Amino acid sequence: MDDFSKFIADLSSWLWGWPLLILLFGTHVFLTFRLGFIQRYTGRAIRLSVMPDKNSHGDVSQFSALATALAATIGTGNIVGVATAIALGGPGAVLWIWLTGFLGIATKYSEGLLAVKYRTVRKDGSIAGGPMYYLQYGLKNKKLGKILGIMFAAFAALAAFGIGSSTQSNSIKDAVFTTFKFASEVNIFGIVMQTRILTGIVLAIIAGLVIIGGIKSIARVCQSIVPFMAFFYVTGCLIILITGYETLIDSIKLIFNQAFSFKAAGGGTAGVIIMLAARYGVARGLFSNESGLGSAAIVAAAARTRNPVRQALVSSSGTFWDTVVICALTGLTIINTGAWKSGLTGFNLTQLAFSKIPFGETVIGLSLLMFAFTTIIGWSYYAEKSIEYLFGRKSVLPYKIVYLIMVFTGAVFSIDLIWNFADITNGLMAIPNLIALILLSGVVASETKKYMHDINKCSQDKIIKH
Repeated sequence: MDDFSKFIADLSSWLWGWPLLILLFGTHVFLTFRLGFIQRYTGRAIRLSVMPDKNSHGDVSQFSALATALAATIGTGNIVGVATAIALGGPGAVLWIWLTGFLGIATKYSEGLLAVKYRTVRKDGSIAGGPMYYLQYGLKNKKLGKILGIMFAAFAALAAFGIGSSTQSNSIKDAVFTTFKFASEVNIFGIVMQTRILTGIVLAIIAGLVIIGGIKSIARVCQSIVPFMAFFYVTGCLIILITGYETLIDSIKLIFNQAFSFKAAGGGTAGVIIMLAARYGVARGLFSNESGLGSAAIVAAAARTRNPVRQALVSSSGTFWDTVVICALTGLTIINTGAWKSGLTGFNLTQLAFSKIPFGETVIGLSLLMFAFTTIIGWSYYAEKSIEYLFGRKSVLPYKIVYLIMVFTGAVFSIDLIWNFADITNGLMAIPNLIALILLSGVVASETKKYMHDINKCSQDKIIKH
């Protein structure tokens, strides 16, 4: 078992090495230029996200689709992932995280556009879409498209067991013990039970009550929780930064210095510092916002929108909020408090930064709990649509049951192996999706030109019957 765990860890490290990172980051850059810096429309994207497109076809509103996507992306990566990037790559990693988010807006936009253009209507009237559909129906080589679509859906369904369920419940269990100081055992009606088991049971039940109702139930919950949890966490970061305003400019200079400058700090080798900052900053930025993985495109397809460009813009705003705002604030908070020098990593590092203000540890604990829970329910929809694509509607309920079992398992057992497995399946999801984005970039550019300057124009495209 130890040998197998080491093999999985080595495979994960190799897969998320420079080749995949260059491919992902390169796709961000390519689409940014191909679409004429679509990031300049971010203000319009934010406005559209809160403007219902009532007379359009879809399962949920544009804002509900965005909230569900944000629920899945704003997760432990924003707290744990950023801290890990800084611990391994130094302060310069913060700027690379930010750049990855800024450029990734173009990729998330492209995914959202293709998701709507090639979405399908099932016999029961529900919407289905995402990379598996724009691979199958968008690529000229239909046989290759179908194969790549199956690959994406299979890896997404497997990834959900890791990054969507067990790793998130494991993070919640850690928050229960480290932040709220729960005892290892609790007595309920005379029955002594391990806290981690109780945590797993409660999480599985609550998540089950939400996800059993499908996208409309998930969207309602996400629409209620996501704005509050983001505001709650961002407010905590801003309070810390305001109280430490005297060193804020110096912290920003340090981030830029170690991201680009060949003048090494602390006698280190400049080239190594820059390489580590880029390596871990890009990796954690991509892991957090999921631009290029194709996951958010699955829920984008369900949005009520009159043309593909409207939802594409709304989808792209998700990367802005997730990485350009929340991840950047996390990183700046850790640097400005000096916590990054402590030698800690992950949640403990971010927790140390938040301990600088009263009740800061409670704020970070509650934030992690909310971030992780919403990721569980958001990813359940991605998994549901992936399984539906592979095996049909009848396979969804059994899959949901297994998914909830994994939620319970993550809270009870050590899951280092699952973390690495999730990294692998996430990376493998990205490959077919990136192929589609590059090959269909002409379609994205054409649709953008068609609708961008008349955003209220109704699409004449026929929705594919499935």
